[in-house]
Amino acid sequence: FRNGLTKMGSSTVETIFWDFDGVLMDSNEIRDRGFELVLADFPDHEIEQLLSFHQANGGLSRYVKFRYFFEEVRGEESVTDERIQHWADRFSEIMLQHLKDSGLLIDETVSFVRREHENFNMHVVSGSDGKELREICSSVGIASYFKSIHGSPTPKTEHVGRLIKKHQYHTDTAILIGDSINDHEAAENNNISFMGYGNSSIEEVGKNKIKIQ
Repeated sequence: FRNGLTKMGSSTVETIFWDFDGVLMDSNEIRDRGFELVLADFPDHEIEQLLSFHQANGGLSRYVKFRYFFEEVRGEESVTDERIQHWADRFSEIMLQHLKDSGLLIDETVSFVRREHENFNMHVVSGSDGKELREICSSVGIASYFKSIHGSPTPKTEHVGRLIKKHQYHTDTAILIGDSINDHEAAENNNISFMGYGNSSIEEVGKNKIKIQ
C-alpha cells in the first residue's frame, strides 16, 4: 500500500483522510443489503432505483439517499427531517448488527493504519452515520489509531474543510483515500490530493501529487 502511494508524485504526505466503507472495511455489500432490508415493504423497482443511486454515490450520506428515495423515486412531497431520521435510525440498527466484525476489515489498508498511525495525522471521514461509525471502529479495535472519526449527517466535504482549518493542516501535504466519485469531489473541493482505492473506475484518478516516504 505504501508503495502504491509513493508513485503519486513529489510532495510528502502528512495528513490522511480515510473513507471507511470499501477502504477500511469490506462493508459495501452489507450496506446494499441494509437498504433492501429496511425498505422491504416498498416495491422492488423503487428499491432498485435507490440502490443504483446509492452505489453510484457511495460517499453520500444515508440521509441524502433516503430523501432521494422518498422525494425523487416515490415523488412524495413535504418529507420531513424527522421521517428521514426515522429511516436512518432503522438502517443504523441493521448496520450495527452486521458490521461489528473485525473479519470485515481490509487487511492492506488497516495494516498500514496500525503500522503508521503515529507517523501521520489520520482521520476517518465517511458518508456513514458518525455515531454508528465510531461504535463500529471501537468494536473492531481501530478507533484509537485515528485522531478523529467523522460521518453523516454532516457532508464529507465539510468535515475535511473543518479539520484542515481546525488543525491548520497544509493542503499540499494532505490526501483523501476513497472509493467513490463523491470522495474525489470532497478532495477537490478542499484542494487536497486524492487516491482511489478498491474501485477500478476511479483508481487512476489523482495519481500525480503525493508520495509517502
